[in-house]
Amino acid sequence: MNNQDSKTKVDRTAIANEVHALYKETQKDPQQLTSSEGDEDGSNIHTSTRQPSCSCINAAHTAALCKQEASQKVEIRSLNHDQLTYELTSMGEPAFRVKQIEAWLWQKNARSFDDMTNLSKKLRARLKEKFALYSPALVSKQVSQDGSRKYLLRFQDGVMAECVGMPTKNKLAICVSTQAGCAIGCVFCATGKAGLTRSLTGYEIYEQALFIQDDFQMRVASAVLMGQGEPLTNYNASIFALKMMNSAIGLGVGARHLTISTCGILPNIIKFSHEKEQFTLAVSLHSAVQSTRDYLMPGVKRFNLQHLHDTMNLYVEATGRRPTYEYALIKGVNDTDEELAALCDFCAGTLAHVNLIQLNKIDDSPFLPTSEKRAEHFVKTLKRFGVEATIRHSRGADIDAACGQLKQKVVGKKRV
Repeated sequence: MNNQDSKTKVDRTAIANEVHALYKETQKDPQQLTSSEGDEDGSNIHTSTRQPSCSCINAAHTAALCKQEASQKVEIRSLNHDQLTYELTSMGEPAFRVKQIEAWLWQKNARSFDDMTNLSKKLRARLKEKFALYSPALVSKQVSQDGSRKYLLRFQDGVMAECVGMPTKNKLAICVSTQAGCAIGCVFCATGKAGLTRSLTGYEIYEQALFIQDDFQMRVASAVLMGQGEPLTNYNASIFALKMMNSAIGLGVGARHLTISTCGILPNIIKFSHEKEQFTLAVSLHSAVQSTRDYLMPGVKRFNLQHLHDTMNLYVEATGRRPTYEYALIKGVNDTDEELAALCDFCAGTLAHVNLIQLNKIDDSPFLPTSEKRAEHFVKTLKRFGVEATIRHSRGADIDAACGQLKQKVVGKKRV
């Protein structure tokens, strides 16, 4: 903002302390969503170069296992590399079996132990007795005129979430969900209207990627955690999924082609800035006028724009990477001259890219998208202030697969 010279080195400690103090204060209010970092993480992390390490995983994994009843089998994907190695060693199996099983779980998308054909029938039977191997079930699939496909998947406990595959020539981009529903409550978003059911585990997020890849029979080239839910309130699971997508034992997608999207959970943006991988960050801004943003995004209204601006400066200094601001243009709400001036002021002099989206329509919503002419005016004005900006044309809008349209809708004729 214009009262801060973004070229001056930010006081990292002061900003971090202020943001974390605000975060703790917000957590005292049960009506404000800011907290969960993935109680049901279910993440696995490998040591060595086969899969990147993440210090948050073991604690989250232990908590997840404690929630399971003693009589239940452990989901094998919830075991990290060391735990799987221990289990197989205790069964008298050689070390190379670990690598074989991990390949089936994270690359070949085995849906049952019987799929693991390079294992003996005896070992497959023993694994089946000892562990569970759940795969999401397809509830609904829709195909857009532009080739995009939207899937509604049901997980083992009956909870459902949506994900989308978007092919372009020989490349496949995917959008996956991190939660079933969302608690942020953005007024223009179909997901927010439904509320939050639960956070997804790390492997449930990752399984969406495998499901889409298998259906298209194309390698995933890029992925965004921009489906249902707020990834940074499910931090551990979201980071696990990104690391697995990046891992050589997983999808092997380059880190800069993996993006996490957030409404602005500031303490976890700071935390994210310390991840070693060069993942990219997108922040849903939607207005640089405080009152407008509070109205549009009530779930993050305690993190004001000045705090967001300071935190993003800190993020850029820590990573050297350019973040993206997502801005859905809503006719008569955030596309006015006042809103444009505030957006220019917020972004000028910072390392940021503004991604403008003409609002995607949702059922029973009073909001309408701005005109293409108005969107182009935003781009030209931002560029005059030295701010990179583009208009993003949505994919899959005809099947409610575009940004803000996901809401676990089952289309009867497509139900399977």
